Order: sequence, then C-alpha cells, then structure tokens
Amino acid sequence: MSTNPPSPVVLSDRLRQTFARVTSAAGHAAYRAGIHPDWITVGGLIVVGIGAVFITRGQFLIAGLLLLMSLPLDALDGAVARAIGRTDRRGAVLDSTLDRYADSAIFTGFAVYFAERADTLYLLVSLAAMIGTFGVSYVRARAGEADLSVKIGLFSRLERVVVLLLMLFIPALIAPGLWLLAAGTNFTTLQRLVYVYRHLDRS
Repeated sequence: MSTNPPSPVVLSDRLRQTFARVTSAAGHAAYRAGIHPDWITVGGLIVVGIGAVFITRGQFLIAGLLLLMSLPLDALDGAVARAIGRTDRRGAVLDSTLDRYADSAIFTGFAVYFAERADTLYLLVSLAAMIGTFGVSYVRARAGEADLSVKIGLFSRLERVVVLLLMLFIPALIAPGLWLLAAGTNFTTLQRLVYVYRHLDRS
C-alpha cells in the first residue's frame, strides 16, 4: 500500500503561480495563432541544442542567451496545451523526454569543450553533473509511476538552470558551477531516494 504525503511547494511551483496569468495569456495567444504545443516543445530543444554547440566552442555568452531564450518556451508549451483543453498525456511525456535531451546536450557541450582542451578532470565533472541530473529526474519519474509525487531536493530543474545561466554569463564561475552541479544533483538524487523509501509502500 502506497501513501502520498502532501507535496512540498518548491521554487518552480511558486514561480509558476506568480506568472500564471502571463503564461495563460501567452498560451491563449499562441493557440489563436494556430501554434501546437508540441511544436513549442521541439523548438525549445532546438534552441538549447544550438546553445550547446556554442558551449563546445567556448562561446558561453551566446550559449547563455540561447538558454535564456528557451525558458519561456519551456513554460509556454504547457500553457498552450491548457488553452486548447488538451487531456492526453502525450505532450507531458514528450516534454519530459526532450528535457532530458536538452540536459544531455548542455553537459555534453561542456564535456566536449574540456575534452578538446585535454582537461580530463572537468570532462569527468561535466559527466558527473549530467548523471546526477538524470538521477534527479529518474527518481521523480519512477515514483510518479507509483503515484508518489517527489519534488524535494536542493537541485530541481529550475535551480540547475539558474546555476547554468550564471556559469555561462560569468565564465569564471564555470569550474565551481560544474562542481556544484555535480555534487548538488547527485545529493538531490539521494534526497529523493530517501524520501521515496520513507513514504512509498509504507503501511
């Protein structure tokens, strides 16, 4: 028997509530323009993918601007889906899957950048951050299959994006930022595992 305790309100939830009216208005405008939410989801991945290419070249400012541009798209696809009254779950699965591709593109970009400079240490740190990022999302997804909402942790998606933007706009922060992401995402994965262990299938 599984239990589902009240889900904590995290930073991303608060921002979503704060900008709900803006995103709702934008979603209805996109709907009236005939834009399908899945197109927006794919477009966001393309923007992030282009940004990852610039990361491999060390052009961090351009990459940061592209990542910043992708954020409204990440919120808009859901707003358009709500505007059209979409009830199927295909869009959510697509969005979650492409988010993982976007995450892998960014950290692969850093890994390639350091590999080309024969910096094995930061190549490995980049990969560790990518593994931790996947772990955070994977635990939430598997718990969700068992009807347990898991949003806790210091490094959910929004916090990771904030750190990445700071790194890209201030290149001096890239090294400490990668260490922070590598440690923080893997710690958050463990946080979520402990939470699942304490609340899932506990009679």
